[in-house]
Amino acid sequence: MPPRSRPGGAGGSGRAPQRKAGLWRILRRRILQLLLVLIALPPLLTVVYSVVPPVSTLMIARYAQFLWVDRQWVPLENISPNLIKSVIASEDSGFCDNHGVEWDALQDQVEALSDGEKPRGASTLTMQTAKNLFLWGDRSYLRKALELPLALMINGILSKKRILEIYLNIAEWGEGIFGAEAAAQAWFGKAARDLTRVEAARLATALPNPLARNPAKPAPGHRRLAATNLARVAAAGPIFGCVLDG
Repeated sequence: MPPRSRPGGAGGSGRAPQRKAGLWRILRRRILQLLLVLIALPPLLTVVYSVVPPVSTLMIARYAQFLWVDRQWVPLENISPNLIKSVIASEDSGFCDNHGVEWDALQDQVEALSDGEKPRGASTLTMQTAKNLFLWGDRSYLRKALELPLALMINGILSKKRILEIYLNIAEWGEGIFGAEAAAQAWFGKAARDLTRVEAARLATALPNPLARNPAKPAPGHRRLAATNLARVAAAGPIFGCVLDG
């Protein structure tokens, strides 16, 4: 009888590389499948969000930690035009004209960075919506790079009104306070549709630092920002036409 192969002998040593190669093929297949899912998920979710009220990643994180969240979804028609104008004037005056990204502003920030200066955002409302829906809050160049294709995708799928409606319903306006309706109720005790110009300006200028700025009792610096915002809205001209009639 021919001798049987011993464990660890020629037969065993031949099977080990085959097993490793097989496991590596399976791993590569699973990684590819995961990448395809990650690539396809944002467009699919964005289509869903065209009709379903979404939640932000920050809201999901708070839910996961059993932290309090106050968000009351309202349609854009139930949000004061004063707040709509103040937010656009403060965050993205070219909102109605850009395609989700302000390339000139972005180039300026890249040049500032190359010159050793500290870059300043350059995020459009659509980019901020992309960040709130799909990304994390910490500032990083990776996150900023991911915002660009996501913003272009969102701008290609959703209308300007829907983008702004989503943004105004998921923006953070205080600890656990998300969206214009919750913010209006929390800070001013009224519905978002009833916000005055001054109240809207204070809310809009709180957005860059919502955990430190109190729209109801603004600090002197916050008051100056709100006054500047009011002046910008008054001098803005026809920059709100894609979301407001008349």
